[in-house]
Amino acid sequence: MSNPNATYQSPLGGRYASPAMLRLFSNDTRYGLWRRLWVALAETEMELGLPVTQEQVDELRAHVDDIDYACVAEKEKEIRHDVMAHVYAYGVVCPKAKGIIHLGATSCYVTDNADVLILKQGLEILRHKMVKVLRNLAHFAKEYRALPTLGYTHLQPAQPVTVGKRATLWMQDLLMDYDDLCYIQGRLRLLGSRGTTGTQASFLDLFDGDHEKVKELDRRIAHKMGLDGVFPVSGQTYPRKLDSRVLNVLGGLAQSAYRFGNDLRLLQHMREMEEPFEKHQVGSSAMAYKRNPMRSERICALARHVMALTQDAQMTAATQWFERTLDDSANRRLSLPEAFLATDAVLELYANIASGMVVYPAMIGKRVMENLPFMATEAILMEGVRLGGDRQALHERIRVHSQAAAARMKQEGKESDLMERIAADPAFPTDHEHLTKLLAPENYTGRAAEQTVNFVKNEVDPRSRRPRRARDGRDQTVKRPRITPA
Repeated sequence: MSNPNATYQSPLGGRYASPAMLRLFSNDTRYGLWRRLWVALAETEMELGLPVTQEQVDELRAHVDDIDYACVAEKEKEIRHDVMAHVYAYGVVCPKAKGIIHLGATSCYVTDNADVLILKQGLEILRHKMVKVLRNLAHFAKEYRALPTLGYTHLQPAQPVTVGKRATLWMQDLLMDYDDLCYIQGRLRLLGSRGTTGTQASFLDLFDGDHEKVKELDRRIAHKMGLDGVFPVSGQTYPRKLDSRVLNVLGGLAQSAYRFGNDLRLLQHMREMEEPFEKHQVGSSAMAYKRNPMRSERICALARHVMALTQDAQMTAATQWFERTLDDSANRRLSLPEAFLATDAVLELYANIASGMVVYPAMIGKRVMENLPFMATEAILMEGVRLGGDRQALHERIRVHSQAAAARMKQEGKESDLMERIAADPAFPTDHEHLTKLLAPENYTGRAAEQTVNFVKNEVDPRSRRPRRARDGRDQTVKRPRITPA
């Protein structure tokens, strides 16, 4: 028996992706779909009057899952054609149906149609995981909807927001990806039975020039495989633009996840929030005290890979010649599975982190209060004017005191004494106690709490409860591929 540790194994399979996504891109799924497509073709050809018998169809259906991979490998080594090797192996176990397997079809009938079905189910797996992430984030956002935290622009202290409101920014990014995914998912089409250049000439010959039967062949096969229809026109393959559109959705999702992971890494650096850290988890091999944000870092690493893979699909779509070239095949065998497996892993990590993020209100409050006096200066200015002060004079005094207090913090490492400086300035008709009352953080978060509650209610909850609908009103819920034909 060969040693699996002696050859390269993809980390996406061994470390990162879920069992469900790994099964979807397995040989059993792919080649099982090929056989189901051959069953659908034979059965439909029989229904439309070609010389295919029910006995042959039944024999094909009975042997859908018993794929002899050794037989396939031996035959492919001889003829150097994977589809024909599988046709041969299928014929070995289906001697009665051997002569009608793949009747009228070209290789892309099974390869491309199976790929669309795999993309369809892959998107469905990701859709469910996105909903899980959104639900976890929504729960977190509602819990911390009113907890003030320092906002940042240019990574510099800005007006306070709330912890929950910040989570809505992560969710909003993900919701845009969710809508894009549902839109593309609802518009997947099979290649159908198109022949070598997409003209369906072989099938037109089989049906003695009957165009309606050729069209009905496509319609019935698509229905049996769980999709609404086929592309209106094609070359030998389905448009590689579809791969690009699908991977663009995954790339967008990766962007959103990266942004979340990066934000959390920064917050963990500031000791305001942390990703879950298990009791016996080791943060560093050398520095035992460390609590590294390894899950967030892994999100960013895998998301970067997904974003890079979108370029593969874009270049493949752009460089197809006329009715097809074969320079897409090897690339797609890598880029499509890896994009889905990596995105799947990203969402697994995202859901895990979002379900157990740790918040440190005391540290958050400390940072808010260190900076709030500077942000409250406008309110202090208005209050001074209300009590009879001169606006221009007070503005100048606040400017001077602010710069002095900031210099003290930066140069001496001391806490801000801005309130003490202002209270001691005779230009201000107030005292320290009165000024302190102006420093309640919740007074500076605006509508953050209300925005959070409304966002979850109006944007997140509806998508979590029911399937998305296309702009034309069609339900975009996607059925699972038929692993076992009826």
